[in-house]
Amino acid sequence: QVQLVESGGALVQAGGSLRLSCAASGSISRINVMGWYRQALGKQREFVARITSDGTTNYADSVKGRFTISRDNAKNTAYLQMDSLKPEDTAVYYCLANVRSVGIARDYWGQGTQVTVSS
Repeated sequence: QVQLVESGGALVQAGGSLRLSCAASGSISRINVMGWYRQALGKQREFVARITSDGTTNYADSVKGRFTISRDNAKNTAYLQMDSLKPEDTAVYYCLANVRSVGIARDYWGQGTQVTVSS
């Protein structure tokens, strides 16, 4: 069993910064891709950023140049540094990780952390 726990969500003013963390624990052989998604009230969940095990990153156009994803493989943790936040970044942010555990690789989701950006 694998668990993902996000933290770092908060209320922040527009233009501010936040750093989200996603820690994976449990029976982990290898974590392949780690990523962040978000879901605003009344909208579908959308891709934000992802990072592979070798450090290759991808970002949604809406966050390029403002958000930075990173990971610490020794700690099985991914981070999302969010700068120049806008009110439209308000959402619940979810961590997704593709984890190999007991010989099987599958996706796991965290429970989400709320980010609210006030104007």
